[in-house]
Amino acid sequence: MPSLITQVKSKLFIHSSRKSMHALDGAHASLLRGRSLDFEDLRKYEYGDQVRDIDWRATARLGTPLVKRSRAMRMHTVLFVVDTGRSMTALAADEQPMKDLAILAAGVLGVLTLRHGDDFTTVYGDASGARRLAPGRSEGALEHALRTVSTATDRSTAPNDRDGLLRYVTRTISRRMIVVVITDDAPITSETERMLRRLRVQHDVLWLTLRDAEPVLDHATGRIRSDVDSAWDVPDFVQGDLAIVQQLQAQTRADADHLTETLKRLEISQAVLDGQETAIPQLLRLLHGALSRSNGRSHARA
Repeated sequence: MPSLITQVKSKLFIHSSRKSMHALDGAHASLLRGRSLDFEDLRKYEYGDQVRDIDWRATARLGTPLVKRSRAMRMHTVLFVVDTGRSMTALAADEQPMKDLAILAAGVLGVLTLRHGDDFTTVYGDASGARRLAPGRSEGALEHALRTVSTATDRSTAPNDRDGLLRYVTRTISRRMIVVVITDDAPITSETERMLRRLRVQHDVLWLTLRDAEPVLDHATGRIRSDVDSAWDVPDFVQGDLAIVQQLQAQTRADADHLTETLKRLEISQAVLDGQETAIPQLLRLLHGALSRSNGRSHARA
């Protein structure tokens, strides 16, 4: 099997300019609720850098804006919580395997985690149970985690159990982490909200929704679409039925609005990933948004 992390890195650096990567560094720091004062070196100011990081003496001496870079004085852990149940074998909105989109999302954020010298761990599973990988801090460990998620999804015969994964995290992990939930767009439950409130007290939380392919399209397909959980075939004659399409779209919007309102109330950043071609920009916007919100909270406290 080709290296999954190599595929992830190739897509990441195609979509991410150097300036974007520096802004991602800042966003990652903001999620960790604090910045190190352990000086490392100086580099030229670039768009996205924080004004407070400018070294004004060095700037005046050399005649060009320079910013201070710092090394983290303590390591942080990013926890990926990944659904690997039957639903993740479905197609995403881009008609490509949802599993591949989940691996891309975890891989991109995993690469950024390694860039900071932080470690990561992974919780994955389905209704048959949750499992956790040992923490890692190398590309080899990230490759192993991505392959584990891929294999677990391929072999799963049980439905997704998002709430069960969240309960597992709240019950077994007490050390503060950045928790990244990677899941499909099934409606959240009252139990989901309860678990998120508990997680939010202990951890920083990011939520990534992988959007499902539409079961009924506004045009005829000429082929059968099947639900992976129920194994029910969607008859071809309903494809192109605009009344059905509109009803399904209205329900999808209502579910998405409920999720957005819940996450906003809990101050949890989220992104909705539609497919592999747009996933990287959507993740960049998520991290830029997290950085902006963090700076806004800092200014308000000041």
